[in-house]
Amino acid sequence: MSLEKVVIVGASGYSGEELVCILSRHPNVELTAITSRQQVGKTLGEVYPKFASTTYASLKFIDSTIEAISATGAKFVFLALPHGVATEFARPLVAAGLRVLDLSADFRIKDVSVYKEYYGEDHLAPELAALSVYGLPEIYREEIRNAQLIACPGCYPTSMLVPLIPLMKRHLIKPGSICVSSMSGVSGAGRNAKVDLLYVECNESLRPYSVPKHRHLAEVEQELTIAAGENVRINFTPHLVPVNRGILTTIYAAPADGIESWHFENAYAEDYKASPFVRILKGDALPDTKNVTGTNFIDIAWRLDSRTCRVVIMSAEDNLVKGASGQAVQCLNVMCGWAETTGLIG
Repeated sequence: MSLEKVVIVGASGYSGEELVCILSRHPNVELTAITSRQQVGKTLGEVYPKFASTTYASLKFIDSTIEAISATGAKFVFLALPHGVATEFARPLVAAGLRVLDLSADFRIKDVSVYKEYYGEDHLAPELAALSVYGLPEIYREEIRNAQLIACPGCYPTSMLVPLIPLMKRHLIKPGSICVSSMSGVSGAGRNAKVDLLYVECNESLRPYSVPKHRHLAEVEQELTIAAGENVRINFTPHLVPVNRGILTTIYAAPADGIESWHFENAYAEDYKASPFVRILKGDALPDTKNVTGTNFIDIAWRLDSRTCRVVIMSAEDNLVKGASGQAVQCLNVMCGWAETTGLIG
């Protein structure tokens, strides 16, 4: 089988670096180019010494131009860029017939007025937002297969949507009762030189942020509304914790009348029986970030609390893998007809 050529645009950020790590060991892929405006001319081994002895150690960063990307002959392009910037690349790449996997928020939100509300600027390519497929393979596997533009979900949304969508579409919980608390490692903020992300500011400290309206709420509520068939609004509070990576999410909700634990168990078993990266924990086991760090797994558990008449749903994932780059590669596998686990397990 010939290798599929791929390009990573923005390979100098945390998600871009993780994409390099995954794709460099993918048996069906040739990493034909990596781009970074800051690292042009340097080799992968120079910028990331951990890749110095790998196949792609001498691969040089090229300038992030459409012409340079198109000249590689690749059919698939990963965009590991900030929101707003990704649109500049996606439009001409899609027009040229390439298949694009975007890790930014630019195409996740279908209603461009909602995008403006949450991101503070007009959407520059509403026609592409309408064209895009939300890149959550467990939910949109069939749509992803033939998509030209994949809008890969955010890390927090993945930690909420995978546990919630099977329940919402079966009306097992009351939509207006959902409250979410999440904790994320510092890499979730990206490779940015900001004072509040410095080691001394983060170490031995925990803090909430973006309260009460984190940007990821837009895509979460969009997808929950689709699943429930009615308008859904939730409370969501994210927290920064002093670890490099990982997300732990706890969801509180009121079960619908007459719902028991077996309803949840059956919903997850039915929806995720063919989803190799969703692990529904059994017995007394609870999600723990140490069990998913560096992997594309999301671990889920739940407990019905008869005392408060609420259900507590918990999930753990790696924000850079299942929450970003690993999920994007999982989408690539679906698009190419490969096993979803290719390059992600083993």
